[in-house]
Amino acid sequence: MSIQRKSLGRGLGSIISAGAKRAADSGTRKIAAGPSAASKDVKIASHGLFSEIAIDKIAPSPYQARAEFDEDSIAQLAESIASEGLLQPILVRKLNDGTFELLAGERRLRACRKIGMKKIVACVQGASDASSAAKGLIENLQRSNLNPIEEARGILNLMENFHLTQDAASQRLGKPRSSIANSLRLLKLPEEVRGYISRGLISLGHAKVILGMDDPVQQTIIARRIIESDLNVRSTEDAVKRLKTSSDRITVGTPAATAAQNAVIRDIQNKISSRLNAEVEIRHGQKRGKIVISYLGNDDLQRILDVMGVKV
Repeated sequence: MSIQRKSLGRGLGSIISAGAKRAADSGTRKIAAGPSAASKDVKIASHGLFSEIAIDKIAPSPYQARAEFDEDSIAQLAESIASEGLLQPILVRKLNDGTFELLAGERRLRACRKIGMKKIVACVQGASDASSAAKGLIENLQRSNLNPIEEARGILNLMENFHLTQDAASQRLGKPRSSIANSLRLLKLPEEVRGYISRGLISLGHAKVILGMDDPVQQTIIARRIIESDLNVRSTEDAVKRLKTSSDRITVGTPAATAAQNAVIRDIQNKISSRLNAEVEIRHGQKRGKIVISYLGNDDLQRILDVMGVKV
């Protein structure tokens, strides 16, 4: 199952000035990566300048949203740069101590380091901390898509670090406020479920259905079921309805059960469900009860029997 990616409504060109783009387009199409590259600074209107900068003077952004980098992809990019040169400069800002902080282009910077380049062509811009974080997040979203969890964490970090509301983050990133809110909701899911989303094992459509459940244990059970049974979104909705119904029936036949007893029974049900990775319903009575385990077909039944250590 694949996850559909959404690009931002506002292009990177609106962050990196259009004047800079025109100036770059009017010149040579390739910016040389080797020792013969021109080292003279070229002014780009009032928005920044192109410079050759020593790579060891460039520090990574502290606001980098991407947690993982595809080394194979970077190796391919490094080969391309070694063969054809750096086609687009990275974006940096100058710090008070004379060093530079990366704003956009970490994959390009890593690729250049990989092939042993000592200097890299960069566009130097002035940027506040908040602007720096926003630019890095936008560049990642557009050039090499973050997975949904990385995107959500990047948005949350931007909001927390710079005290932004969802509306303010929406304006900075050029994304609808509803999209910001939906991304942040993903971070409320259990860690195991977030991992499935990060690896593309379940889609955002599935995640939306899972978020309709309040119990983290049930959310995890449904996420596992999606992967094991290759459920589509509609089938996931049906599974959630069945699981909710079984939870509502926990105390059928026990009108005198106290709230404390109900909580204990529900906790036991959740633990059994988590252990078997299956929908479990406990029908508890004063003198007798029943545990009902649901399964999907022979393969799922065999899996449950294996977990229980039952040989057939």
